[in-house]
Amino acid sequence: PIPTKGGVGAKSDKSTVDITSIISSKQGVKYAGRDIDAMTAIANAASARSLAQYQSVTSTYSTELQEDLLIKHHLNFLHEQLLESNLIRIIEPYSCVEITHVAELIEMPLATVEKKLSQMILDEKLNGILDQGKGQLIVYE
Repeated sequence: PIPTKGGVGAKSDKSTVDITSIISSKQGVKYAGRDIDAMTAIANAASARSLAQYQSVTSTYSTELQEDLLIKHHLNFLHEQLLESNLIRIIEPYSCVEITHVAELIEMPLATVEKKLSQMILDEKLNGILDQGKGQLIVYE
C-alpha cells in the first residue's frame, strides 16, 4: 500500500512484494503480455520513486494504462504521490529556494510546480509559504 503522506515506494518489511516472482510464476505466465509489462514498468517506476520513469512508462503504454478507468484513477493518484515525494526530496535541503530552480530540477512547467507546492502547503504536507513576489518558496522547520 502507498502511504498517504511521505515517500512513495518506501519499502516496508511485510508489504514488499516481488512482482517479478509473481509474474514469472505458473499462474502469472498465462496472463503475460503488454498489459502485464505496463503494470510491471509502473511498479518499477514507483519503487524507484522516479517521476521521469513514470512519465516515460505512461507514454509508452498509454493505450493499456488509460483504457481502464480504475487503473487510470490509481495512476493519477500515483502521479500525484510521486510528484509530491520528488518535490519534497528537491526542497528538503533548502530553507528558501527559487521556484524556477525547483521547476528546472523536476523538469516541469513553473505554473504546475507552483500550483502543486501551493496545494501541498494548504494540505499541510509542506510547512512553508510561497513568496510569489520574489518567486521563492520559504520552508519552515
